[in-house]
Amino acid sequence: MSGVDWPYELGALVPSIGVGLLFWFVMRALLRADRSEREADRVAEREYLAAHGPSPAEAVSDEPVGAAADGAEDFPKNSPRRD
Repeated sequence: MSGVDWPYELGALVPSIGVGLLFWFVMRALLRADRSEREADRVAEREYLAAHGPSPAEAVSDEPVGAAADGAEDFPKNSPRRD
């Protein structure tokens, strides 16, 4: 094992390890911020609904918004209809 200078060999890995750790910290911060923002949105929506009640569309029907009244599917006019 003559001729191997271990400090320099291991030192060559330091930049890659540093970039990997930096990436990990940035991604962790982004995911935590996203999770916190989603929780804040849920809390704000709950508070709004508690104060104002459901919207008229939610109060009248259990169907999803935009659902056709007769049960037919909505297709754009330029797309072929599959029956």
